[in-house]
Amino acid sequence: MDVDEFSQRARDFQPELLDRKHRLAPDLAWYPYDSLNNFFALDALLTGEHRHLSDYLRLGPIADIGAGDGDMSFLLHSIGYDVDIIDNGSTNCNGLRGARLLAEEVGSGVEVFEMDLDEQFHLPRKYGVAFFLGTLYHLQNPFYALRHLADSTQFAFLSTKIAEVTVDGSVRLSAAPLAYLLAANECNNDPTNYWIFSQPGLRRLLDRTGWEILDFSLVGCNTDSDPSNMDRDQRAFCFLKSRSADILR
Repeated sequence: MDVDEFSQRARDFQPELLDRKHRLAPDLAWYPYDSLNNFFALDALLTGEHRHLSDYLRLGPIADIGAGDGDMSFLLHSIGYDVDIIDNGSTNCNGLRGARLLAEEVGSGVEVFEMDLDEQFHLPRKYGVAFFLGTLYHLQNPFYALRHLADSTQFAFLSTKIAEVTVDGSVRLSAAPLAYLLAANECNNDPTNYWIFSQPGLRRLLDRTGWEILDFSLVGCNTDSDPSNMDRDQRAFCFLKSRSADILR
């Protein structure tokens, strides 16, 4: 299956998943964002032979890290993949109750692991592919997380918020490999947001933690994006290969 076929599966799966959530727990504070839209971002990201997404997903079990309610995991499970959901219950919007309810219903093929990536964590097993989307800027120690992931995973899809200028526009972050440390409520009034990288900073971080960038794309604001304002939000999407990938096979 090419990535555009996964995008179509995501479109078809979304109403079924919403119905299932409502039936299981109509009053639960489910994760408010549509995680399945990530497949459309991956469709725009991947080029050439990398578009054959199933070639990578079949390499081994899949890790969905920072998964919210695990929407992507349950779509992949419906296609036949073995998926682990990995998230921090203390920062998950419903304490991982939603992911666990959905996992109990499907019975097997999706496991839920509660893990704090800001500790010296260890992933449950080796993975063929990890989805690490929208999580990096929530981590206090992104260097350790990426380095450990490179030792445990052959390939990864990563997305994170980046910025070109400071909030007042006085400093151009995009000129150097920099990271901007947010104040507690500076971005989306969310104290779990920590580090916003410049594009060169993100590329340097990935290189230093053992990753090769296979595909790279930007979405959102394309002029003077900044760390705080929602109308200046810019995201980087990356398809990555661990330099330890051949050892992990």
